[in-house]
Amino acid sequence: MRFFKTLKNIWTIEELRQRLVITFLLVVVYRLGCQVVLPGISPEDLKALATFTNSSGLMQLLDMFSGGAFSQASIFALGIMPYITASIVIQLLGMVLPSFQKMQREGESGRQKLNQYTRYLTVLILILQGPAYLVNLRMQVAAVTGTAYMGFWTICYLTLILAAGSMFIMWLGERITDRGIGNGISFIILVGIIARLPEAMFFEFVSRMPGDAMAQGGLVMFLVEIILLFAVTVGAVLLVQGTRKVPVQYAKRIVGNKQYGGVRQYIPLKVNAAGVMPIIFAQAIMFVPITLSGFGASEDGSGFFAAFADINGFWYNAVYFVMIVAFTYFYTAITVRPTQMAEDMKRNNGFIPGVKPGKKTAEYLDSIMSRITLPGSIFLGIVAILPAFARFFGISSNFAQFFGGTSLLILVGVVLDTLQQIESHLMMHHYDGLMKDGKIKGRTTGNAY
Repeated sequence: MRFFKTLKNIWTIEELRQRLVITFLLVVVYRLGCQVVLPGISPEDLKALATFTNSSGLMQLLDMFSGGAFSQASIFALGIMPYITASIVIQLLGMVLPSFQKMQREGESGRQKLNQYTRYLTVLILILQGPAYLVNLRMQVAAVTGTAYMGFWTICYLTLILAAGSMFIMWLGERITDRGIGNGISFIILVGIIARLPEAMFFEFVSRMPGDAMAQGGLVMFLVEIILLFAVTVGAVLLVQGTRKVPVQYAKRIVGNKQYGGVRQYIPLKVNAAGVMPIIFAQAIMFVPITLSGFGASEDGSGFFAAFADINGFWYNAVYFVMIVAFTYFYTAITVRPTQMAEDMKRNNGFIPGVKPGKKTAEYLDSIMSRITLPGSIFLGIVAILPAFARFFGISSNFAQFFGGTSLLILVGVVLDTLQQIESHLMMHHYDGLMKDGKIKGRTTGNAY
């Protein structure tokens, strides 16, 4: 009964209802676009591309992020990853170039300039990725069907269509952020992942049936997999929700007959303050060498790029793990600023018991963030490479993607963030939150995704 009451409360709030409807309609537009095949591509020949994505781990990830548009040669085939890659580059430039650092400090006007540069760089990346994707598609289809098509000018105009499709996805994400619920870019990725989950689950269930020639363990094994999936999901929730509370005491002030301050509050420092962004950043970087090499490696499976094309291999997972740890520290450093927090506390007559206000407080907060970020980043990296272990123990590649890694962390992070925003709207209108006891942690710390 409480569930239906909560749904009624959500539908009663006009602003929240409008945001949910707009989000739903924009998601429908995105999913419809994923089904529109590029002009000149034969649907019958797409089976060759499907075979290719099933045999290459990175291609499976690209297909998952695009919600199946990659393997269907859709106008949205390149998905949102070029924009994510461009965002990474712009943020890295903000750490080394004074001009970009100045724009970061200019507030809204600087943010708009950086967003514009990010869009320009996205177009440049799309111009590189589009031909690589199309040439790879032509080679794979020709290898199976013996049909060679797509000349130079065909590749040129199809590249423009792919670029326009990705830019349109970026625009949909921005509209979801402004007028819908949640972070639009992350929500687009979430939709693509969820679209693949039912098919992957059904395929794994069928493969465990006794009548299947490759069946191992039967339905008991499938039940064990579901239990393990639940356990990993709980661990991911704990990682996303984990916080370290730092006590803050506010000095008493008496104005007239009233007393202000004198209360103790807490600063919730998240164990994983970077959210899902280190996973997205690391995954986007891992796509770069494959993109530059034409989405593939040498025919005999050897060479530098081949090592990073095998997501079950040691070098791919080792580099992936290290990059996640590094990006966790990087993104935490640019989102959590102890100096600004110390200045805000000092301005409001607040202090941490036993720590001097100002510089000492900033150093104290920085030391706490360093200590809690290390185990958080390591656990994040372990969860990210769990799908490789799942595949090692015989779980199908499609279903193994949900045993950790990018898929699970984005699912958990974005879903919790979306529920957090819905709960904020409910509490603002004096309704109970989504949960009977307590509230979704991190609600007062802002959007970490």
